[in-house]
Order: sequence, then structure tokens, then C-alpha cells
Amino acid sequence: MPSLEFSQFGAADGQPVIYFHGTPGSPDECEIFDLHGKQHHLNIICYDRSTIDPRLQGCAYYQCIADEIAKKVGDKPVDFIGFSIGAFIALQVCRAMNGQVRSLHLVSAAAPLDAGNFIDAAAGKAVFRLAQNHPSAFQWLASVQGWLASRFPGLLLRMLFSSAATKDQALVADQVFRTTMIRTLKTCFKRDSLRYARDIIAYVQPWKATLADISVDTHIWHGAEDDWSPVAMADYFASALRGCSNITVLDGLSHYSCLYRAAPTICMSIKTLS
Repeated sequence: MPSLEFSQFGAADGQPVIYFHGTPGSPDECEIFDLHGKQHHLNIICYDRSTIDPRLQGCAYYQCIADEIAKKVGDKPVDFIGFSIGAFIALQVCRAMNGQVRSLHLVSAAAPLDAGNFIDAAAGKAVFRLAQNHPSAFQWLASVQGWLASRFPGLLLRMLFSSAATKDQALVADQVFRTTMIRTLKTCFKRDSLRYARDIIAYVQPWKATLADISVDTHIWHGAEDDWSPVAMADYFASALRGCSNITVLDGLSHYSCLYRAAPTICMSIKTLS
């Protein structure tokens, strides 16, 4: 299998940090870590999961990512940052990394839906229920989203952020953020919608039992007003992950605004481990 495409930010010769982008998402998200990565001498790497063959599913998919990380960093300890549904992928890849992950930072993390009544409080509940109960219909919806991303990305962006809460509303009004997000959506769907659908369909299946296998030093960052990943998800992770050493709930912040606020502190925290 050819090597996966990835983007690098920060210091190329620094401590390796793997960023797991959201879904929908792309390595473009990781740009916000570039300046902080350089300041703290971190090499922040983000694999483009849309380049992985959509036929690769489940444990084989997570192992593929783990193998690519091992090829890139060798036997060096590595730190993970997982955003939104990317946190789910980060947790699964942790299980395949044989203790090589030094610290794990979960930002606006989406918790397993089988762990509590989270879905009713989530802005994407209709999409998640469709993926749970009618995956073929969800794949059709994903193809429509892919078509919009290629032809009318601004419209898709407005649809996705129609329920944006608090500080996320201000981000959507920012031209730089809109430009980055439009590029992110185009990248996410540039091949097909099957790769995007793979993450969502895997996420909505039961997976809380897998958390028992993870003992990595874990830090949780969450916006108190997050309506995409309700804050109850952060509380669940704090209780379910035995390696959780810190939970930070940021007042007035939501999904992406939490990521932007937490980025410099995460980088400083990782640097202190070196």
C-alpha cells in the first residue's frame, strides 16, 4: 500500500505530534497549530484520511494509520491530538500503537453514542440516527454533501454551521476561518464521499468497550456551550479513560472555538513533557 498523504506544521525536526482532523475535516485544520508548533519545537503531522482506500474498514483501517505513524516517527514517543470525531479515530489508533503514545489530547471530542443519551443533545442527531439505522441512505446524503462541497462549498459551510453556538458564530463571520473551512470541505470530499462516510458509520456503532484498552495520559478540552459534542461527552471521557489526568471546560466556547483557544496551551503542555 502506498504511503498516506500528510501535511506537516511547526518545526520539521521537533517532537512528533499527530493531529487527527474532524469529520468532515482535513489537514487544513492543523494550520492553527503551525505558529505554536514552531514556538515549542513540535513537528505536527496530520494524515489525510481521505487518501485511505474506502474498502479498508475497522481495525485494519486504524492499524494502517498506526503503521504510517510508525514509518514516519520510528521508535520515538509520539503525542496525539484528536478533534471532534477525529478524537474517536485517535483513540482507536492509540490501541494499535503498542504503548508508543506519550500523551493524548481530546478536543471537542465526540464520545461513544452507546455510552449515554448524548445523541438528543447533539446538533447532528438526525445525521447520526440516519447513519445508525439506514447507512445506505446516509451514504446517499454524504454523496450529496460531496457534490455541494465541489460546486457550492460556501452553501455547505452555511448548512453545517446553521446551528453554530456562541463563539463559533463569530468564527463563521471571520473571512480567514471561512476560507480555511471551505478549503477543508473541498479536500474532505475531493475523491469521493465514501471515505467521509466510513468515519461517521464507524463512529455511530458501539465502541465504548474499546476505552478499557487505553491507559494513555489523557487531557480533555471542551467548550461549555458545544452543541455538536455536548459537554456531557467530556464528562464521560473523564470518567471512562483511566489515564485521564485533566479536564478543561472552557466557558462560552463551542466546537471550533474550543480548538482555537486550546491550541497554544496544548502545544505548551506537550513541550513540557520533552
